[in-house]
Amino acid sequence: MRAYMKIKQAKKLSLLVIAMGFSCFAMAQQEPQFTQYMFNRMSYNPGYAGSSGSICATLMYRNQWMGFTIDKPDQGSAGSVPVDLLFTFDMPVKFLHGGIGLTFTNDKIGYWTNNVVNLDYAFRMFWGEGNLAAGVEVGLASKSLDVQGLYGIDENDPVLNNIAKSAFLIDASVGAYYQVPSKYWIGLSVKNLLGAHDENIHFANARTAYLMGGYEFAPDMAPSFRLRPSFMLKTADLSYFQGEVTGIVDYRNRVWGGVSYRVQDAVAVLFGVHWKKLHIGFAYDLTTSNLGSFKTGRSFGTMEAYLKFCFKVVVPAKPGTSYGNTWLL
Repeated sequence: MRAYMKIKQAKKLSLLVIAMGFSCFAMAQQEPQFTQYMFNRMSYNPGYAGSSGSICATLMYRNQWMGFTIDKPDQGSAGSVPVDLLFTFDMPVKFLHGGIGLTFTNDKIGYWTNNVVNLDYAFRMFWGEGNLAAGVEVGLASKSLDVQGLYGIDENDPVLNNIAKSAFLIDASVGAYYQVPSKYWIGLSVKNLLGAHDENIHFANARTAYLMGGYEFAPDMAPSFRLRPSFMLKTADLSYFQGEVTGIVDYRNRVWGGVSYRVQDAVAVLFGVHWKKLHIGFAYDLTTSNLGSFKTGRSFGTMEAYLKFCFKVVVPAKPGTSYGNTWLL
């Protein structure tokens, strides 16, 4: 009887853990979240591809809610808090009248591992003072569940034995992006437009909309400094909304620092350096939600770092060719 009750409790705990995982994915966190979003615009908006006029590669790492653990009486795994690794590459392509890009994301949360590859194309044209782009993205995602790592399960659990452990999804995203270089930029996009889903793993992509923008200017009293405020608003299936604002001060395009606030989630400090063609940035989020140390949670913050390398390929103009008329000589 005791063995039966133990198996029954284990099954209930298994269902609870899976339900918590699905609930987490149903919110905006389903899409990876980055504090340094202003340096990582293409992962949110395909219209950004090629907009810098340079060939750029970016690597970003984020370890969210560090220190948050699940108490357990044995040595079973407690899963993973969100850990994200992102790589992006984009470049302008003149004969395509715009730019192309590629994004790879490795996202781990709980017992889920997600690998996503996105291919982007943006058509760009001059409009007013700046340029306007419309972008489209095709995404290929592989999602897998580590059932063996779940704590409190039984190998004969009928629910876990009847659920698929992985799935492959195809989705699409669209975006519009407008910029006036060295002045301002703004973008609107919808990720996972098709809402791809898989019944075997009971998973569906949330359609997530982003409105992002930024402005930069140099104060008359301190022309060596540039102020760069920016913002991002997002919603998942119009059921979850979140916003954040950021202020950055840049000194002669060499070093920068700033602060950011994400509503009901975190306050962050950001800083970085520009060294020739290499950009290096760091951010630390102090969690202010119930997961953080300010209230009842156990997270002592989130760490994020990025590297970005950009360069231009300049094709020298061909020298002019002159012809002489030998008959006149």
